[in-house]
Amino acid sequence: MSHLAANAQESRFIFQGSTLDSIHSKILNETRSIYVQIPESYISDTTRKYPVAYIIDGDVFLPTVRNVLEYYSGGFMPEMVLIGISNAENRTRDLTISKISFRRGMPYNEENGEADNFLKFISEELIPFIENKYPVSNYRTLIGHSYGGLFTVYSLINKPELFANYLAIDPSLDWDNQKIVKQTEEALATNSFEGKALYMSLGGQLHMQNSEITIDNVMQDTTDYTAFARSNILLSNSIKEAKQSKLFHKWQFYPNDLHGTIPLPSIKDGLISVFEWFQMEDTDRINSFDTPKEELYSIIKHRENKLKNNFGYFEAPYPEDLLNMSGYMNMEMNQIEKAKMYFEFAVKYFPNSANAYDSFSEYYETQKDYNKAIELATKAFEISGSDYHKKRIESLNAKKL
Repeated sequence: MSHLAANAQESRFIFQGSTLDSIHSKILNETRSIYVQIPESYISDTTRKYPVAYIIDGDVFLPTVRNVLEYYSGGFMPEMVLIGISNAENRTRDLTISKISFRRGMPYNEENGEADNFLKFISEELIPFIENKYPVSNYRTLIGHSYGGLFTVYSLINKPELFANYLAIDPSLDWDNQKIVKQTEEALATNSFEGKALYMSLGGQLHMQNSEITIDNVMQDTTDYTAFARSNILLSNSIKEAKQSKLFHKWQFYPNDLHGTIPLPSIKDGLISVFEWFQMEDTDRINSFDTPKEELYSIIKHRENKLKNNFGYFEAPYPEDLLNMSGYMNMEMNQIEKAKMYFEFAVKYFPNSANAYDSFSEYYETQKDYNKAIELATKAFEISGSDYHKKRIESLNAKKL
């Protein structure tokens, strides 16, 4: 039994919103706060495991990621467990990739340059802690903004096996004379990043003091004021040219956003981009009542195989409620075989759902096959133990008589 299933009171708290947890790190020699958000669907299926997103500056950005998922999960991206890592303290130390003493011509006294240590903490302590305690799979996404975006790119080239997807939002790639740009170019030339996806964004404030600098001429500027933007564009261009690396890459410019506002659109567009393969296809054929059952079956199986190939493990191709709804709609249209197919898929993909078995039971009830209806209602009752399913069985037995 999982930690969450064993503690119902804690589960109720978690599902009202994110919950605060912590981990003591021997590597960092400190206790680090983390915020955890688990999909509500976990309540009805505590055996399920979800893809997971690790969010740098999670105490700031986890609510944004959660809101994006509320609107877009299912059709555009999967439900995910969200792990927000607090970087309220020692942020510059943990997220910058090399030690410097001067920055932009000025002395730089803040502790810095220990990204390798922080990545070791995530790899050796945080991920095992999360996988032992929460319902997550090994399909991971990393999201970071500014220095967090710098750290995200650093993670990609130094430990690409940790994450499948990387969102580097307005990343500080100018750090230490574009050191990460050079390192990434070398890594792309010698390593394969097949199966990895990097999304990068750039905000519209390209020069703090000169509004005549635009996306069209910023690369011709040589001042420190545009080093941030130029580093971003330079790395993006290098990735586009390094086709042999097989890294999926999308770059997006937000001319109307500032460094502080760009996380919101980037999180939405970035997640949609790296999960492009997850998006539903052939929805027009699925929605048409004229589509033959055999074609619908092929569409569903194709999506099942596509998700398995990308996740590396089985994942239901459609949400349970969508399969059930399709079943009921086809029953109303008297397309009985299609309805049966959808209910069959629902119990196959969600074998721990009392609702899936109960819906299939209702299908057989309409066909007056009470023995099968009772069998499925009994299965629903075994899962739920609810009075509703107990009464369903009694009602079906009475009809059988």
